[in-house]
Amino acid sequence: MRSEAAMYQMFMDIANADDRILAVYMNGSRTNKNVPKDIFQDYDIVFVVTDTKSFIEDKAWIRIFGNILYMQYPDEIPNYPSDKENLYGWLMQFDDGNRIDLHVETVAHAKAHIHDDKLCRILLDKAGILPEIPEATDKDYHVKKPSEEQFRACANEFWWCSNNIAKGLWREEMPYVQDMTNFVVRKQLEKMLAWKVGIVTDFSVSVGKSAKYLYRWLDREEYQQYLSSYFGGDVEEAWEAVFRMCDLFEAATAYVAAGLGYTYDIEEGKAAAAFLRHVRRLPKDAEDIGL
Repeated sequence: MRSEAAMYQMFMDIANADDRILAVYMNGSRTNKNVPKDIFQDYDIVFVVTDTKSFIEDKAWIRIFGNILYMQYPDEIPNYPSDKENLYGWLMQFDDGNRIDLHVETVAHAKAHIHDDKLCRILLDKAGILPEIPEATDKDYHVKKPSEEQFRACANEFWWCSNNIAKGLWREEMPYVQDMTNFVVRKQLEKMLAWKVGIVTDFSVSVGKSAKYLYRWLDREEYQQYLSSYFGGDVEEAWEAVFRMCDLFEAATAYVAAGLGYTYDIEEGKAAAAFLRHVRRLPKDAEDIGL
């Protein structure tokens, strides 16, 4: 696997040898000092160029980066929002393990948008065409303090949509249960736990995409409870995991409410949890839900 130093040198060599490439900058995890380095970090590279057309039309030029194992042309995907004249990309996985997410971008577009992402570092600027940018920071991704309305809406969405999990489990419709749990209800749990982290850290950190860095700030027992809220295709396993999720959410909600001085409908959560328990006991031949 080519080293980080070798990859950076390759980018510089390619850019310096091509008059169409005027500058190079990088964004993404490799510019973020708070992200642990590992072998799977990709290289998010942008070549600022005189025009994008000549790069797009030459299908072979990207081979200069190495032996491509497989790749994607995101701007060629049907219905994908694209502005090829100003910005075009190639996502490439190489056989040595490295991955490059490469874009070519016009000067005008770069000047207008280089400040959009604060996780940005200029690697090369041949003619001083790019504006000065501050040191890369993940500040834009820090957990934001919620308003009381946002806090209450999160709690309400969690408990209301647990109703859908209940009926899905009773029907044993596991694909529906998985979607409702992971794409709706769990997202509210992620928010609440992230807000807890925000309180602990004075809202000065990012918990990462999909809240993947929660383990850094939750205690071990709490984080293990969070992990145990995931489940497979077994209905009984799912019921147990959902109740662990509810317990964790209830505790996190109380913590956030106390930490921010907010109030919420405690009885709503109790009623929703009671409904879950009732549906779990409901016979398969039941003709009435009646509590």
